Amino acid sequence: MKNFANETLIKTAKVLRKNMTDAEKKLWQGLRGEQFGVKFRRQYPYQHFVLDFVCLEKCLVIEVDGGQHAEAEVYDMHRTEVLKKAGFTVLRFWNNQVLNETSTVMEEIWRHINQEETKED
Repeated sequence: MKNFANETLIKTAKVLRKNMTDAEKKLWQGLRGEQFGVKFRRQYPYQHFVLDFVCLEKCLVIEVDGGQHAEAEVYDMHRTEVLKKAGFTVLRFWNNQVLNETSTVMEEIWRHINQEETKED
């Protein structure tokens, strides 16, 4: 899976990594360091998008959406379709889910990773 991100997008991703939302920071604490047995990357430039979190090994994208995404529903649907065509599975969570239901969100991610592993066996 080739990544064709341009230099501007790479710079944008670096800025986003330094300015993560509270929800992104909280989710990152649970994803970093291969706690699920796989490596996640944060604010990863891919094609013309910056993915909130991605596990390239599992082709899994995790997006954390704030209130601005309520107005960007059509764009988000397009983005999800592009990522699916590239072979990714996309999981979306609202900021308040990550902040208030962290264990439920982490369980869903864990379940998805394990479900994918049993398909491979």
